[in-house]
Amino acid sequence: MIGIVDYGMGNLFSVSKALERMNVPYIISDNKEQLAHAEALILPGVGAFRDAMKLLNETGLASFITEQVQKGKPILGICLGMQLLFEESEENGLHKGLGLLNGRAVHFSGKDQDGSSYKVPHMGWNKLDFHKQSPLTEELKEDHVYFVHSYYITEHERDTLIASADYFGEVPAVVGKEKVFGMQFHPEKSGDLGVKLLQNYTRYVKSMEVLK
Repeated sequence: MIGIVDYGMGNLFSVSKALERMNVPYIISDNKEQLAHAEALILPGVGAFRDAMKLLNETGLASFITEQVQKGKPILGICLGMQLLFEESEENGLHKGLGLLNGRAVHFSGKDQDGSSYKVPHMGWNKLDFHKQSPLTEELKEDHVYFVHSYYITEHERDTLIASADYFGEVPAVVGKEKVFGMQFHPEKSGDLGVKLLQNYTRYVKSMEVLK
């Protein structure tokens, strides 16, 4: 069973419907005891980093998530949820994240190398480029996924970069270290490739359970 963390700022409906279509059991909850019984977690997110971390800290879900990951439970952060996995964000001032991965979220500059303006947020379909093997990308071919974001991750460890997109520079799109994974785009809105990425995450979770 997958536990979708409900802290008040997630795209819960679309993520849960994607899991339903894949016949993957799940719960949506802000209850730590219920989430503790899940085999893995999904941390969705839409909105501002500062507000999300405030809610996670106030509810005790931030420390709960950290403890669960330390115990070996897999987690997948989606969109803002991926950024929350990192150390900090510059959105609305400098704010600390969960610190499960090294790196910080910064705003797209809106200017290319020649000084010409480009659109922010990064919105729409963009091609993934794979960089390393991962349980999330097994048997997948590079294709397009759907992004909506104004901040992106920098100063990350290079070996955590599984896939990137090009939007006036390299944008980390899929990251992973041990059992901590993130997707900057919305896999539940990204057609066949998005579904397959989610399927690979749930398959990975099942394989971890078998090994226990």
